[in-house]
Amino acid sequence: MMELKYISRSPRPVIHMTQYEEQGYRTYRGKRIAVVVPAYNEELLILETLASIPEFVDRVFIIDDSSTDTTLDKARGYSEMDPRVTVIHHEKNLGVGAAIVTGYKAALHEDIDITAVMAGDNQMDPDFLPHLLDPVVDEKADYSMGNRLVNRDFRQGMSRWRFFGNSILTLLTKIASGYWQMVDPQNGYTAISRRALNTIPLDSIYPGYGYCNDVLVQLNVYGFRVKNVPHPSRYGRETSGIRYSTYIVRLSRLLLKDFLWRLKMKYVVLGFHPLVFYYFFGVVFCMLGILGGAWSLYFKLVQNGPIFLPAVVSLLLIGLGAQGILFAMLFDMQMEKNSGWYE
Repeated sequence: MMELKYISRSPRPVIHMTQYEEQGYRTYRGKRIAVVVPAYNEELLILETLASIPEFVDRVFIIDDSSTDTTLDKARGYSEMDPRVTVIHHEKNLGVGAAIVTGYKAALHEDIDITAVMAGDNQMDPDFLPHLLDPVVDEKADYSMGNRLVNRDFRQGMSRWRFFGNSILTLLTKIASGYWQMVDPQNGYTAISRRALNTIPLDSIYPGYGYCNDVLVQLNVYGFRVKNVPHPSRYGRETSGIRYSTYIVRLSRLLLKDFLWRLKMKYVVLGFHPLVFYYFFGVVFCMLGILGGAWSLYFKLVQNGPIFLPAVVSLLLIGLGAQGILFAMLFDMQMEKNSGWYE
């Protein structure tokens, strides 16, 4: 079993929010804030990242995911200078999602009100953190996430290939998660409430880069509101570990699994909505239409048979299937609107 090594002070006792200032806790608008910093081989930028974290942050959890460079040593050295910092070391490399889950659990253990995530590569602008926290503090959302894709200026520095990959994953994540107004799901700059962390099953979150998409699906099933907060992208000396040519394919499989799980849990187990039938029959009719179209071409080209009637039937099946899927999406969007996620 993996051993978590805490290198910092003892956990603080659970106290009421009104006592925070009296007990010397740092707060932002009356809320205790923690920042989780997942780090894997970030020796170049980890100290800059930690030094930039705002003073109002009460706890900082650095999760070293079994780095092979000097990241852990530098994090430990910084923790000796800053009493807010806790270093947690993974003996084995488990992935960025697993590292963030470890940080989430540490934040819950210390009764933190809102937990943000800032990567160890200094890519996330600390000046933007209050804007990310405000929707959660104001109880307008339980999960806020940055949005770099809102306009061309905010995307400055993002390559066209990266923007294209993010756009494809945004569309797929909208369908899988049911958050149809959400944009830029790959943005790891997020903030989440203690209530949400206490509700979603943290141990089931995807351990790799797809964790942020997986979290959105779980939040939707349990009825939490999500808010996008626009902010400009910031790129510097960091090197992205994502290769979109393979990442999109791998994440698509995860999103399909998540989509089916969400339909089962949200519209069958926890409640009921006929949109599941629209999705089911829509997919069945589309598949039958495609198979029928392929058979029609074979029948015409190989056996020189008539193609008109089977082709028309195939097109009708595809049309009915597409209509069913679109109606299901429309109902899903309506459920999002009725649940108050537009507020």
